[in-house]
Amino acid sequence: MPTTYNMALVSLSILIAIAGSFTALDLASRARASTGWLHHAWLCSAAVSMGGSIWSMHFVGMLAFGMPGMEIRYDLALTLWSLVLPIVVTAISFFAVSRRGLSRLTLGIGGLFMGLGIGSMHYMGMAAMTMHAELSYDGLWVAISFLIAIGAATVALWLSARGPRLMLQTVAAVAMGFAVAGMHYSAMAGARFTPLHDAMPAPPGSGLDLLTLALSVAGSTFIVLFFGLAASMHDRRMAALSEREASALRQSEERFRELYSKTPLPLHALDQDGRLESVSDAWLALMGYRREDVLGRPLINFMTERSARQMLTQDWPQLLKTGECLDAEYRLVARAGAFIDVLASTRLEQTTRGALIIGGLVNITERRHAEAALRQAQKLEAIGKLTGGIAHDFNNLLAVIGGNLELLRKRLPSDTAPRAGSLIENALLATQRGAGLVQRMLAFARKQDLNPSSVMLHDVVLNMRELLQRSVTANVSIETRFPLGLPPAYVDANQLEMVLINLVVNARDAMPNGGSICIEGQVRTGDTPTQEFVALVVHDTGTGMTPETLSRATEPFYTTKGPGTGTGLGLSMAHGLAEQSGGRLVIDSTLGHGTTIELWLPLGTARAAALAAPEPAEAAATSVPALTVLVVDDDPLVLANTAALLEDLGHRVTAVNSGEAALERLRQPRAFDLLITDQMMPGMTGTQLARFVQAERPTLPILLVSGFAELTEEGRRLHTLAKPFTQQTLTVAIGETLGRPNSNVVVPLHTRR
Repeated sequence: MPTTYNMALVSLSILIAIAGSFTALDLASRARASTGWLHHAWLCSAAVSMGGSIWSMHFVGMLAFGMPGMEIRYDLALTLWSLVLPIVVTAISFFAVSRRGLSRLTLGIGGLFMGLGIGSMHYMGMAAMTMHAELSYDGLWVAISFLIAIGAATVALWLSARGPRLMLQTVAAVAMGFAVAGMHYSAMAGARFTPLHDAMPAPPGSGLDLLTLALSVAGSTFIVLFFGLAASMHDRRMAALSEREASALRQSEERFRELYSKTPLPLHALDQDGRLESVSDAWLALMGYRREDVLGRPLINFMTERSARQMLTQDWPQLLKTGECLDAEYRLVARAGAFIDVLASTRLEQTTRGALIIGGLVNITERRHAEAALRQAQKLEAIGKLTGGIAHDFNNLLAVIGGNLELLRKRLPSDTAPRAGSLIENALLATQRGAGLVQRMLAFARKQDLNPSSVMLHDVVLNMRELLQRSVTANVSIETRFPLGLPPAYVDANQLEMVLINLVVNARDAMPNGGSICIEGQVRTGDTPTQEFVALVVHDTGTGMTPETLSRATEPFYTTKGPGTGTGLGLSMAHGLAEQSGGRLVIDSTLGHGTTIELWLPLGTARAAALAAPEPAEAAATSVPALTVLVVDDDPLVLANTAALLEDLGHRVTAVNSGEAALERLRQPRAFDLLITDQMMPGMTGTQLARFVQAERPTLPILLVSGFAELTEEGRRLHTLAKPFTQQTLTVAIGETLGRPNSNVVVPLHTRR
């Protein structure tokens, strides 16, 4: 029987297939981007769009089919079943691929199942046709239609899982639309209609009107597809907004994490149990750990026992109660074992994720060291002032004792028992030892008289080599190392020799079982590259010092030796000499590994060191004629002693106890040949008195007596005599003052041997 096709309806059916395929693929892509029940809802929507559009394309295609003179109607029940069938098989296939993944087995079985269902839908729809004709099928075309249906279904499942882009999705939808339409029209090509002349027509009211069915099917299909696409577009837009917000949030979190990690402050975050959740790079650099070594560990694991107890019993309860704990002092232990003093501030913040405990550390180790050094310096300064005052008074006492003993010795009758003379000599020897002790005390207090010059360190050590070797035991060796070209040092050679002897004796005492002492010279750089020093280094292989002993090594009278074996002034004297000379004393000692002491001294001039004249031996007393001398001292014992020594030498002495009284005597008509005045006096000092005297009587010689080196520039231009002094040194000082008025002689109690 001849058949015809309405090409407009054929085109409409193909358009429906393409639109349905595009919508189904788009809805399937939304299913991949969703989870939970929303994922299943999008899969159901894709199945409805795919199955419904295929069914709609089929019926519009059937409406395009016509046989002249033949009325065609459709059975409503079979028509509805043909609608349900493709939706069900498409949904099952989509869910299977979504659950099982895009494997070959799943894709093959799903495509076969879905293709057979779609093909069955076509032939179920054909069975719903009622007409006055017998319907038969060509087997080849039936097979072709099913193959096309299976192929289209397989491609649809593959595309639903792959997620094509918009262009690829459009091309795939067009291809699938033509494939689905091709399946339908291939099946129609295999259909054979044979009219029945004696058949009864179908009863009225048993089917649907064809035009009504076409309009309802086409309209409902496009409405469903439109709402499906609209829902997909809305969801995609909302997903894009969510993704943009999530991306901004991730960037913000990453930026915050980066700022937190790279901040120059040592920061950390704790959980409610006090374990570290995060730390900054500065925190890791301060402690010397790697990040994976600290995260998850309690903060108290990095504290000393005392600090951990303080945090658990005091600071942590306060933090939980008040929400903050500020400026808590802890001592942390770095990975290398060093102690780090910190100020820790912690705050408890409530966030949407729960409690957040954040904290920061401030390294105050250097501040603590500086405070300890300042306290030590203040203590040493106070001890120095006290020592200087005691030494001044002790000098006066020694001067009185020594002077009176000398006078007593001279007045002893020649027939006196030798025992009496021996006792006086012992007493004088004791005063000399006391004077040596005073010199050490003044060296620590930096108030000793110094006569610095440029000296070569290797010459000083070489001249003392025999003396140093006799100062140690036989099992102790002394080595010297001085590089060629070592510059000279600017220091008082006498005091340097005393310091070196003390350092060698200390090194000897630190090696009871023997060892070696190395004395060497080195060049050291100060705080600035242009500041250089010459260092006299004394290193021993002895027992070394504990940190506590090292911290107190330069304190006066502090000693670890037994009673009667040390005064505790050796290192304090070295420290005082270094400070007064413009250098520094550096001590490095480890228990069990020996001690290294470096005496840093300012640079001298090589020419001055080479041309320095050898120091004369004992200054000889010269004959001084009888003089009229004015003596000034506020201490009556010292004043009487000085007057007695001068009178014993044949001088006429006038003694007064203040500078004001001396000026009154000088303004009287009586003439004086010499003024001898003490420096430290209440009211008017010796230099102040000298200024008035030089203004009124500029030709009068002045001898300034002092036990300190702290003289003004004006006082240093005067002739000075150091306390305590003997009658011989007093005579020498008077001769120098009268013979060379501007020689600025400083006469010590003992000369170098």
